[in-house]
Amino acid sequence: MTERLLIMRHGQAAPGHPDAARELTPQGRQEVRRIAAWLSGRDDLDLAQLRLLASPFVRARQTADLVAEGLAIARPRRDVETLENITPDDSPGAVVDWLLEQDDERPVLIVSHMPLVGGLIGLLVDGRADGGLAFPTGAIAELTADTPAAGCARLARFIAPADIAG
Repeated sequence: MTERLLIMRHGQAAPGHPDAARELTPQGRQEVRRIAAWLSGRDDLDLAQLRLLASPFVRARQTADLVAEGLAIARPRRDVETLENITPDDSPGAVVDWLLEQDDERPVLIVSHMPLVGGLIGLLVDGRADGGLAFPTGAIAELTADTPAAGCARLARFIAPADIAG
């Protein structure tokens, strides 16, 4: 069975210090709502089963909460899990190791940061974390894989908020 993995960069965040406390801007909230509306219209994803994971940084948690709110049509209550090892400077390899340890077959949406999201895509698709995609804020990549290991995934779709009409 092919697994679905969605990797999303948080919406635009305001400058500030400390980095972990930075919040979404109004534009960032709009970006995330646009992506959440697009996701909620997908009939090829089992949104009722979607496992939503976020970095502990404020902007990623806010993004995940807005996505959960936007997907409420699929399930009245959706919990956002915090995953400590998906902050900007964490290792894509450690995230792949974590994914391999999971025995849950539900689709997963990870909300994180650059450079981690770009490196994670590069590692999963090309087997190298030093490449990957440039991710605008609020963008989402959808991967499919029989196993979420380095070089074993296929990039099925990549969409940024600017790609969605509205």
